[in-house]
Amino acid sequence: MFKFLLRCERAVTVCHYPTGASKWNPVQHRLFSEISKHWAGQPLTDYTTIMRLVVETRTQNGLHVKCALSTKYYPIQTNVSDEQIVELEFLKHPVLSQWNYTVFPRTNRN
Repeated sequence: MFKFLLRCERAVTVCHYPTGASKWNPVQHRLFSEISKHWAGQPLTDYTTIMRLVVETRTQNGLHVKCALSTKYYPIQTNVSDEQIVELEFLKHPVLSQWNYTVFPRTNRN
């Protein structure tokens, strides 16, 4: 994520749930459970099938799911140096500042 933030031209706000608290994440409960129920028993053979099943997910309360497939290559296991981290402008939030912060784009681009 930090490699992305080093090249980002917009402010990015990051808010994490504390460890072990994701089971109370309302998005997971309201969205992913409905998607899982909708595609239950369906073979997830390719991206087209998965996307179709996700987009077809509906509830009586009006949940309508949108999705898009990203085919961009994202390198894994990239390292960010201490110097690069120092270049980022962080604004820590007053509540749970170790988990919640905003990163601003660098102003001194070469």
